[in-house]
Amino acid sequence: MEARNSSNFHQQSQDVSSNENVQTRIKPKLSDLVTATRPWSFTASLIPVALGVALAYKLEHVFSLSIFLATVVIVVSVHAAGNLINTYVDFNNSVDNKDSDDLTLVNRILLPENVMDLALVFYVTATVGFIVLLFLSSAEIEHLVCLFLCGIVSSYVYTGGLGIKYMALGDILIFLTFGPLTVLFAYLSQTGHLSFVPLICAIPQALNIEAILHSNNARDVDSDQQARIITLAILLGPSLSYWLFFFLLFSPYFIYITVGVFYSKWLLLPLFSAMIVFSLEKDFRHGNLKLMPQKVAQLNLIMGILYVAAVLIA
Repeated sequence: MEARNSSNFHQQSQDVSSNENVQTRIKPKLSDLVTATRPWSFTASLIPVALGVALAYKLEHVFSLSIFLATVVIVVSVHAAGNLINTYVDFNNSVDNKDSDDLTLVNRILLPENVMDLALVFYVTATVGFIVLLFLSSAEIEHLVCLFLCGIVSSYVYTGGLGIKYMALGDILIFLTFGPLTVLFAYLSQTGHLSFVPLICAIPQALNIEAILHSNNARDVDSDQQARIITLAILLGPSLSYWLFFFLLFSPYFIYITVGVFYSKWLLLPLFSAMIVFSLEKDFRHGNLKLMPQKVAQLNLIMGILYVAAVLIA
């Protein structure tokens, strides 16, 4: 009887090992690879690029489609790679679980090596796009290289390396990266020179992008605490976390109103997205956070399109 049980046990072990080997050899589906990059979040990189290009056209009367496309490839690729690094590191640190929003590795939809390989592909794609940009843009090479490297490093150290996210500093990093840095990079690529204007104009959109991250961290407070990591949402607690979200959600509209009144009424155009804001505030206040990051990203897209249009028309 014991010999029979032992035989069954060895057979089951071989079956499990065989299944794991088969899964390792299975070629990931394209749809799974795309989903793993979190494409819903790409509005946070596309809108700043569009804003930088719009400012370049409005202020300097320059526009190059080839430079614009190269910039989009670079920024979106770096963003996608950063998302994948985040997925990999969070899984290794036991931050993600079956209740998490990102189940790519938890449910073995992809294997860790698949995620890291894909991140490498996007970093290589971004680098190739950047080399092309160097030939297309009239900007000083050292300026472009500096901003490009800042973007690469930012996408990695958010969770990899230093793990800025785990030190409650991720909010600052995201605000700077997807706000002033990306808008300035797009502006510089088109015009060939640096300016303070893109840095200032990036603030409303950067605040809204930070609202995406903060809502994500507020939703994941329990799992983050279990994993013993620190985010700004954990440090603030539920009450202050809500008020920070309130500020991030509504402050861009106060900026639009101020600039619209004193500069051009066309810059009031983003106010047409304000009706969405009230429902988001209500959901956050009542703890309905499961899909909050995606909903704020949708707001970011609508607000961003209206903002870019306003800049072009004003």
